[in-house]
Amino acid sequence: MKNKVVLATAALIIFLPAAALAHTFSLRLGAFFPQAPANLASYPDSLWAIEFDQMSFKKSDFRGSLLGGSFEFFLNSYLSLTITVDTYTKDNYGYYKDYIAYGFEEGDFAFPAELYIGGDSIIHTFRVSITPIQFSAKLTPMGRRGRIVPFVGGGIGYYRWGVTLRGQTVDFSDTTWVYEDPEIGEVQIYPIIQSLGHETGFSFGYHAMAGFQVPIGHRITIEGEARYHWAKAEFDEWFLGFEEFHIGGLSLTAGLNFWF
Repeated sequence: MKNKVVLATAALIIFLPAAALAHTFSLRLGAFFPQAPANLASYPDSLWAIEFDQMSFKKSDFRGSLLGGSFEFFLNSYLSLTITVDTYTKDNYGYYKDYIAYGFEEGDFAFPAELYIGGDSIIHTFRVSITPIQFSAKLTPMGRRGRIVPFVGGGIGYYRWGVTLRGQTVDFSDTTWVYEDPEIGEVQIYPIIQSLGHETGFSFGYHAMAGFQVPIGHRITIEGEARYHWAKAEFDEWFLGFEEFHIGGLSLTAGLNFWF
């Protein structure tokens, strides 16, 4: 709750003056493609990579919609400053690919799926949310009066993020449980626990962007933009021990700009 109050207060401090001084306001809608490293060999301690390796999640499952808005301040005919806020949230559930669950008096345990059939799936949800507040310098090399107005730019961002894991997880660190199978012999099994891991925080990052605008009236333009974010979150609570969590990626947006 405290973090939400801080974020809301920061947004008001930034956007109330911006609304009064800005030359344009934009509404943006698009898609976000998180960087989300999936190669476990290269990122052995990445929460992204471990989830993709153990679970049925695919990287494409976390491509999601993006909604945002921005204010722009003209410095001259070619250079401007922008403040942008975008929001992205994606929530998926998946199952362990290589293990299934059987229940005993001692609890539920994960058995190798290659040796057993008929057990239950081991399922949990994985949720990621990212809200960057971005400050950019924007260059329109051909000016703002053409039929098509290309632009490039870049800047820094303050990223509010959240990561949640909820449901069944396999405790691979507990190797004390062995199942005596009458046909196979000793089979290593692992306890299944109910987990609720959640962390939120703020991180700094930076971005680069390029796009174009097309005027459709005296005070309205249509905009298309590609923006790449570089940012990482550092865990310090429930997910402590994992490496920095990639929250950057590619955003593709279309929007309407309203000139004041």
